[in-house]
Amino acid sequence: MTVYNLISFVGIFVLAFVAWLCSGCRRNVNWHAVGWGIGLQLLFAFFIFTVPAGSKVFLFVNDAVVKVLASAQAGTRFVFGRLALPPGAVNEAGETSLGSFLIFQGLPTIVFFAAFLSVLYYAGIMPFFVRLFARLFSRTMRISGAEALSVSSNIFVGVESSLVVKPYLAEMTVSELGTIIAAGMATIASTVLALYVGFLNPLLPTIAGHLVSASIIAAPAAIVMAKLVIPETGRPLTLGLDVKPHYDREDNVMVAIINGAESGLKLLGGIVSLLLAVLGLLAFLDMILGWAGGGLNRLLGIRFDWSIKALLGYVFYPFAALLGLPGPDILPVAKLLGERAVATEVVAYQHLAGIMAAGGLQSARSAIVASYALCGFAHFASLAIFVGGTAALAPSRIKDLSRVGLRALLAATLACLMTGAVAGVFATGGSLLFGR
Repeated sequence: MTVYNLISFVGIFVLAFVAWLCSGCRRNVNWHAVGWGIGLQLLFAFFIFTVPAGSKVFLFVNDAVVKVLASAQAGTRFVFGRLALPPGAVNEAGETSLGSFLIFQGLPTIVFFAAFLSVLYYAGIMPFFVRLFARLFSRTMRISGAEALSVSSNIFVGVESSLVVKPYLAEMTVSELGTIIAAGMATIASTVLALYVGFLNPLLPTIAGHLVSASIIAAPAAIVMAKLVIPETGRPLTLGLDVKPHYDREDNVMVAIINGAESGLKLLGGIVSLLLAVLGLLAFLDMILGWAGGGLNRLLGIRFDWSIKALLGYVFYPFAALLGLPGPDILPVAKLLGERAVATEVVAYQHLAGIMAAGGLQSARSAIVASYALCGFAHFASLAIFVGGTAALAPSRIKDLSRVGLRALLAATLACLMTGAVAGVFATGGSLLFGR
């Protein structure tokens, strides 16, 4: 173990301490859930990074995801032709790529994966794994069956995870609601995982395996941080109970494909509109900050970057340092974490790929740790999406959801950082999952 691995290990507990300092009721913290949650993360990371059998399983998952992603390109190339070819690629007709177009090359895979995931739900494969993880979380961490089910569902889907516990939302405690929202923002959906794989796979061939493992590690991390920041003060109705997922099974596989594709198209539209709005607003704010800060720079005779990304980079600097990164890599990763908080993880992952391509990180380990820490919807835009989506299912809890929203976002952000720190403990050049 190097000094960087040791810093990552210490960082796990420092991040938990920060969450405890921000707790709404420190006396009521469920330390059993916290201890088991951290233990499950370390155990899982040890299995995939250190145990040869675990590494081989996840390399198999990595290769499977990459092959499925390659299949997804068939539809995009048929519909968009040369526009769907990534830079440097050549199609069967000998036509070369016209350049990089996110809307034609990356985002359409979301529609395919939404349909693919819908078929897996129809076949009963996804519900099996959701219930498996739910039992693991509820029995080891002693949390309610409903919140365990929602958290485990978040490993695979996004805001739709609230649907599986819809009958229980109206009677949930505030802590349970906070855990559901935090878990939603601390994880990513399988539908968008393909997009990030597309960004990073040419530079990091094992990124699919890492993002799958990050999605699983982030689930107990979200529970840990949620139970520290928003401790349980009541008694959940489903405490100690196994809860079956609530969802409507499609009539047949074709209906599952159609409905899944339509859901993916809606998600695609949401991501595009969000990127157009958020990036435009950030550019406007950067322009104002640059104008005001430029005058201050001239007055004081200094050179300082007054962009939102740079300012948030300094805010996240100490947290990035806790991930166990080499000194020169801390600020670039901190800026990516800050960028994720306001501009979504889509932009952050795309810029991570650009930094890696330009040799802006000292080691591949830093890129892997950063990919784990960025693996979540922990940004202000998703706060409205998850709070609003859950409130639509339980209108009587709007007041509680709005009150707990910002604290859930804090818990989700700390959970993503903890996921990165856990990966940093075991990420070494000797791991099979580290690279090939």
